Amino acid sequence: MNSHNLVIYEFDELYKIFEEIKKDINFDFERINKQELFNLNLKSNCLILTKKEISGLKNQIVFESFPISIFKLLEKINIEFIKKNFHEQSEILIGKYRFNINSRKMYFRENELKLTEKEISSIIYLFKAARPIRIQELQSEVWGYQSQLETHTVETHIYRLRKKIYKVFKDENFILSKKNGYEIKKKE
Repeated sequence: MNSHNLVIYEFDELYKIFEEIKKDINFDFERINKQELFNLNLKSNCLILTKKEISGLKNQIVFESFPISIFKLLEKINIEFIKKNFHEQSEILIGKYRFNINSRKMYFRENELKLTEKEISSIIYLFKAARPIRIQELQSEVWGYQSQLETHTVETHIYRLRKKIYKVFKDENFILSKKNGYEIKKKE
């Protein structure tokens, strides 16, 4: 199931069409029945095509009126895959927090925090690093400045970001200040 991107549920006409044009389309597909539907891994990278909406399932396209132009059908499927990929790429997990890069928000349980572009860039840069990051490196890589920027600007920025995170999430250890730079706490 993991290699299939498109799932066709109780829609034999559509499955037959895809079988005929499978060499001309850029995604895998499979047909499933009701029993297989409940075993479907919802976290897999799939899109479900159906005639009736299935409650509790995400990533489905419901075709209430059929037939549909094959070009419109393929366009609709491709748009849904693009949306799904965009959504998946815009969300990252760092420790216990969820970040939406597009909306620049940080979430934990019912709490959310709006971040600036520099704040989210700083967090992501620190997270991706396998070591503490020196102020000069943050200055260069996040701000794009070399030595023209005073290091106090970066320190002040990180200080304010830590205060902001503490105010909403009561976490004073998310961004750690080490002797040789800053780092994101990796484990809870």
